[in-house]
Amino acid sequence: MALIKILGSKSEAFHRQGHSWLCRNGLPSDVIVEVGDMSFHLHKFPLLSRSGLLKKLIEELCSEIGSACVLILHDIPGGAKAFELIARFCYGVKIELTALNVVSLRCAAEFLHMTGEGNLIMETEAFLDEVFSNWEDTMKALETCEQVLTYAEDLRIVSRCIDSLAMKAYADPNWFNWPVPECNETQNTEGFVIWNGISTVVKPKPIGDDWWFEDVSSLSFFLYKRLILALKLRSIKLETISSSLIYYAKRYIPLMNRQSSFNEINHTNLRRTISTLSEVDQRALLEGIVELLPNKNDVTSTEFLLRLLRTAMVLKASQSCKGNLEKSVGSQLEKASLVDILLPNMDSIDTLYDIDCVQRMLGHFMSFIHPAAASFFPCLMEEGQPMNGSDSLTPMTLVAALVDGYLTEVATDVNLKLPKFEALAAVIPGYARPLADGLYHAIDIYLKAHPWITDYEREQLCRLMDCQKLSVEASTHAAQNERLPLRVVVQVVFFEQLRLRDSISGWFIVDNLENSQNPRGSLGHTANEGWQHIVPAEDQVVGHDEMKERVLELQKKCSSMKQELQKLVKTKKTWRIIAKILGFKPKWKPCYPEEPKHCTYKEPVASMNRKQNHKDYDVVH
Repeated sequence: MALIKILGSKSEAFHRQGHSWLCRNGLPSDVIVEVGDMSFHLHKFPLLSRSGLLKKLIEELCSEIGSACVLILHDIPGGAKAFELIARFCYGVKIELTALNVVSLRCAAEFLHMTGEGNLIMETEAFLDEVFSNWEDTMKALETCEQVLTYAEDLRIVSRCIDSLAMKAYADPNWFNWPVPECNETQNTEGFVIWNGISTVVKPKPIGDDWWFEDVSSLSFFLYKRLILALKLRSIKLETISSSLIYYAKRYIPLMNRQSSFNEINHTNLRRTISTLSEVDQRALLEGIVELLPNKNDVTSTEFLLRLLRTAMVLKASQSCKGNLEKSVGSQLEKASLVDILLPNMDSIDTLYDIDCVQRMLGHFMSFIHPAAASFFPCLMEEGQPMNGSDSLTPMTLVAALVDGYLTEVATDVNLKLPKFEALAAVIPGYARPLADGLYHAIDIYLKAHPWITDYEREQLCRLMDCQKLSVEASTHAAQNERLPLRVVVQVVFFEQLRLRDSISGWFIVDNLENSQNPRGSLGHTANEGWQHIVPAEDQVVGHDEMKERVLELQKKCSSMKQELQKLVKTKKTWRIIAKILGFKPKWKPCYPEEPKHCTYKEPVASMNRKQNHKDYDVVH
């Protein structure tokens, strides 16, 4: 319930005629006060007893007895509406003090020097103290401060309103039974509901941290910013501040309510959106919101940051604003989705998507994540995963998958130059891709959309991909892909053969280990009972038959792969040409750092185990 205070007790003594206010006490007016386009026909004595300024002006300008003088007060705070209430107060006529007029009356009373016991300054100050104890009235008073902002700032009314609101927003209103929005009638106190003649106690529902978002979003950004800064000083949760900023941005910037495609609109939020702001005002508002965002990871969602960045591009915000957003997104890029980073290119028509922006965000991510990941480089295993501390590399792996998906989407753009595609793919280190299927898919789509690139460029592009990390499905597709260079196809088939051979070797090693642990084969001895258990001969036969079938199946796969490899070679070519393409040499020679001229490729540590079984060749990638 809104607060109201009654001042004065006399009945109405004024009436209005056009742009003039006249007193009905029967005495002729001896002073006229002009405020704006209104004229107040008053008497000297009631004004002299209440206002120090009017007393001074009357003594200076109204020296002639019996003649009416004119006082001009165009600059009085609150204008004619405030002076009308002041005139009533001076005559003792009943007036109502409310949260909507107390600020202008307080400022006008200060302007007119209405000091002393029982005067308007004292009355309005006492009422302001009551207003500050109520959330809704404080909000109303703060909103009216903009009408008399200079005077309200000097009298610290604005700061007192801000402090009152910040204290209530910071604390839990359930503790103090404060009258806050949406909880005055049903949530603050327990009520009784009668159902089928039975009275039931209804307990109040808890109030969430966002109960004040909608109210404060009605403030101008100048006052809203003051409130947010006051809340930061009180160490309110950064997540709460971020959520309030999101709410405010969605209310005043229509583009913030649109989905990533810019075609679908969130109608629920759009109903609350005020689209009367000009594009310039929206740009200034967005830049101000970006400055207020908490500078801490995982406080503001990556989705909202990217939506802000997209809107900043459309509104042509400052470079510093877009740069801050790019840095914030980069620090938590692993939480982004592919749809959100498909940002349209607003600066040029060279490419459909803003590749440079994603490149910069990826660079920020690498600068954040690289110090943590660098310590794990020496302990990488064959699959590209660290032996310990794998959680530290999880963000890098997630971003690697995100970048591969992004490359797949942008690869269809015929205007995308090869250097940009290569530069973006090369940022991700090799260990971050346990599988190269995503990158292979992106490269394949790029080759399909850009058939005019040269063979040398195809070779360079395919060097980004580690053929050893392709899955069986991807290897099968690559072995039959006519868009890939022949050298890459042969490498894919070669590594697939190595994989099959390692699998066969592993099965035989496991079988030998089992036989070595049980040297008597089918005999087992139980010490407690002192008798031998004989394994049936038919079980042994079944086990050997299963092994033979598996070996035969693998041999068939190897034979079929060799046949596919032979089809890739023309009739007149020999296997020496294939060996030359692969870089096979008749004798294997190790590469040493002191002899770089003899070393064309240094094998990673993970593949050295494979070379032990193939010492007659040196693979050149």
